[in-house]
Amino acid sequence: MAAAMEEAKRAYARDEVPIGAVLVDPATGKIAARAGNETIARHDPTAHAEILVIREVCEQQSAQRIPGYDLYVTLEPCAMCAAAISFARIRRVIFAACDPKGGAILHGPKFFEQPTCHHRAQILPGPRAEDASQILKDFFKQKRIKE
Repeated sequence: MAAAMEEAKRAYARDEVPIGAVLVDPATGKIAARAGNETIARHDPTAHAEILVIREVCEQQSAQRIPGYDLYVTLEPCAMCAAAISFARIRRVIFAACDPKGGAILHGPKFFEQPTCHHRAQILPGPRAEDASQILKDFFKQKRIKE
C-alpha cells in the first residue's frame, strides 16, 4: 500500500485526484505496474489509476486477462474500475479508504455482488485508510480555496 500511496502523492503534485494503484505479482511479490490518476494529463476520463495499471500489465503479458495479480489501491474502486478488475480477472483488491459516495465494491452498486459479474475478486479493505482519506480531503480543500 505504501507504493500506491506514493503514486497518490505524485498524482496530487500533478493536480490530479490523488489516487494511486499498484499491481503485484504474488508469485514474485514484485510490483508489475504502478500509477496515479491521469485523467487530466491524458484528456481521458477512463485514466484512473486502476485502469492504467491493468492496461500496463495486460500489455506486458500480451493478454486481456491477468489472473493471480493483486491490486492495491488507495480508494475503493468506482463502477468502471470494478468492471475492469472483474474483466481482467484480478485475484484480490486491497484498498485503503472506503468511498461511500463513489465506490462500487462495498458501496453503491456493489459490482461483485451483481449476477452479471463473471469474476469476483477477493476484497480486503486494507491499511492506511486514514492516510488515503486525508490526502483526498487535503486535495479537495485546496481546490475549494482556489475557487
